[in-house]
Amino acid sequence: MLSCREDVLRITDELVQVESVVNTPGEIDVARALHQRLAALPYFQKHPESLLLSRTVDDEVERYNVLAFVKGTKDPANNRTVILMGHIDTVGIEDYGHLKEKACHPQELMKALQHEPLPPLVKEQLESGEWHFGRGALDMKSGVASHVYLLSYYAEHPEELAGNLVMLAECDEEDSSHGVLSGLKDLKRWREEHGFEYIALINSDFVAPLYEGDVNRYIYKGTIGKLLPSFYITGAETHVGSCFEGLDPNFLAAELTRQISYNPELCDEAMGEIPVPPVSLKQTDLKPSYTVQTALSAYVYYNFFTVSWSPKEVLEKLKVQAEIAFANALQSLNDRYRAYRERCGEVYLPLPWKPRVMIYEEMNRQLREEHGARFEEHMKAFKEKLLSDKSLDTRMFAARVVEEEWTWMKDKSPAMILFYSSLYSPAIEISGKDEREVQLLEALEEAVATVQPSYEHPIVTKNFFPYICDMSMVALRDDEEAIRAVSDNNPGWGTKHYVNYQDIRELNVPAINIGPYGYDAHKKYERMEIKFSAEIVPTVTNHVIQRLIGG
Repeated sequence: MLSCREDVLRITDELVQVESVVNTPGEIDVARALHQRLAALPYFQKHPESLLLSRTVDDEVERYNVLAFVKGTKDPANNRTVILMGHIDTVGIEDYGHLKEKACHPQELMKALQHEPLPPLVKEQLESGEWHFGRGALDMKSGVASHVYLLSYYAEHPEELAGNLVMLAECDEEDSSHGVLSGLKDLKRWREEHGFEYIALINSDFVAPLYEGDVNRYIYKGTIGKLLPSFYITGAETHVGSCFEGLDPNFLAAELTRQISYNPELCDEAMGEIPVPPVSLKQTDLKPSYTVQTALSAYVYYNFFTVSWSPKEVLEKLKVQAEIAFANALQSLNDRYRAYRERCGEVYLPLPWKPRVMIYEEMNRQLREEHGARFEEHMKAFKEKLLSDKSLDTRMFAARVVEEEWTWMKDKSPAMILFYSSLYSPAIEISGKDEREVQLLEALEEAVATVQPSYEHPIVTKNFFPYICDMSMVALRDDEEAIRAVSDNNPGWGTKHYVNYQDIRELNVPAINIGPYGYDAHKKYERMEIKFSAEIVPTVTNHVIQRLIGG
């Protein structure tokens, strides 16, 4: 076991005390603070080219990654290289309420929490002295601290490495992954300049209990993927006094969410593991203000986790679900209309609408065929103008593009248009399909077996990290057809949103996650267990490093 507890804890506090909420200047501050810490080490003073403060590319926000590498001297001809990765941004601190000013100061926060009414488990862990609180302490600055500790150690002892160690501390993990996507370019450049052979990547994002009473501490071999399927839903506008003469898109959206959210039929499965089902992340109509008319359109999008399904397969599955939802909504509407007419003693006639679901690329292709260059030139100018509205994120930008394209449709009968409106994070599976994966899996298995006797809770390995993380951006198994399903069905692609998936394909390094353990990431009681996070994590990580490039 490494004697690193106090060092890792101290580095954690240094990072936590720099408020680094995503999409704020704090991301600059924390990158500079980490860069300065590493620059003070003799190794990086002697080798300044081994340390980089790198601004993200194609990014509306100014922010930076920190990259560093140590070349082992045990076998100078050995180019085998392990990458350590972790993010240095956090979510916001508004949830701390009156304790907001202490959110990034662990000691002050923990002292203040002693005088707060706390849930029993939080109170017990706070009083034990074995848990550390603060925004980013768990997600994931203690993980980065573990990496910084190890990198610093090998900067002082390069003779213990027969290969090379690279660290990427990236920004913008909590939003759009600009950090890791920019970092790929630096990693590829270093590979060319220094001959690095990237054989493994160790991420250090947080892990947590998977169910009530779960005592396991998890290490993950790969990660789930994520998509954001979105629906632009049109109805037929009417005055509320004549509600059955129109079709409320909110009614359709509600039935669509009932059909998709929490639906276990939409759970993917691979290697015996099943991620959670989709859930709605936004549902709204697009009326700009109050009127007594029903809305013309609605917008809804869903989180969707994958482990084996391609983006194209997800579109196909959700089109079927949308058709079911549309039909169910119309059936319910007709049933209610019939009951209403009967109560009024009037004749019932079925309402005229039929289910209509289109995938975005189908609609877009139809419009280009019908209107040609005039449509394409109009939409190009529309998108360029829309880019000037900085209040629109990628998701709402995509919705506005679909809304504008819909005005060109000749048939404007009610419809659901299915598309993607945000980043596609691919799933990573480590199954031993090549020599690098075999060696990584063997190294991890040996490391866990070696460390387990020193720790009272079971250390369990699983196949897919169950939350969204930047490991998705370091390897790609999807073929070109799968990526086209993303690009051809994202209305903001190439303007508001773009990802160079070829960069990911070219790096293509097997990745695992050995990260800090705790509770309530993204919540005001965010906390990490000190022993696992500051002792077990760096020790297991170091065993893997030594097995892979120690000599």
